[in-house]
Amino acid sequence: MSYADKIFIDTCKDILANGTSTEGEKVRPKWPDGASAYTIKKFGVINRYDLSKEFPAITLRRTAIKSCTDELLWIWQKKSNNIHDLNSSIWDEWADESGSIGKAYGYQMGVKHQYKEGAMDQVDRVIYDLKHNPFSRRIMTNIYVHADLHEMNLYPCAYSMTFNVTQKPGDTKLTLNAILNQRSQDILTANNWNVCQYAVLVHMLAQVCGMQPGELVHVIADAHIYDRHVPLVRELITRERHPAPKFWLNPEIRDFYQFTREDVRLDDYVTGPQIKDIPVAI
Repeated sequence: MSYADKIFIDTCKDILANGTSTEGEKVRPKWPDGASAYTIKKFGVINRYDLSKEFPAITLRRTAIKSCTDELLWIWQKKSNNIHDLNSSIWDEWADESGSIGKAYGYQMGVKHQYKEGAMDQVDRVIYDLKHNPFSRRIMTNIYVHADLHEMNLYPCAYSMTFNVTQKPGDTKLTLNAILNQRSQDILTANNWNVCQYAVLVHMLAQVCGMQPGELVHVIADAHIYDRHVPLVRELITRERHPAPKFWLNPEIRDFYQFTREDVRLDDYVTGPQIKDIPVAI
């Protein structure tokens, strides 16, 4: 059975059984009807996914691999902060009349910084180091820029990636590992979405840098289930589990900037039914 299912189920059970309720507290998010959106939360949830063994898509319900990859590429490849460059409506609530979400996400990835090797943005710096200095302990990105928070329509949730390269005994290829840091995560709507998209990123970067994918470690400071999601989560985690799907990444692509959403696919992906009309707190 899918190991990602086990991790997801265990995380949900732990939050529901041992989490802290924010009901009655001062909270920022609201439901569309104006009511405060309370949560049950756990601090410091850490999950590990070995990408060399299986792709971490849950089978309890379908994770849309092309859509989550599209959002990933919107941030990491297009380095955009405009929803008109995105093939979905998931950011519409946070966009202004021009489509901008402010100086957030892709905007920060595209800002060039001065290094001794020259001016580069954060993505190009990661790729440069993976190719030229793979055992560096400084290969990371950070888009939680305090100086620009007042110009962001939503503070970054997934804000930092740290890459670390290892080598397994007997392997000729290096192994690319990564840590994804999130300050906050809505478990029902975003957990496996984020896990899958950053697993895709590790696969992509490993391929273009001549490496093999290793571990993705996911660190969530505030892992929460919204009050109106609790019945949906309780039903979801009782569903039948299926084997993990097989991940396909177009092997012809050797330049990160050439990947598209059509270059990823999940084969033999058997899942439970999708949950429709999930309420989203904003």
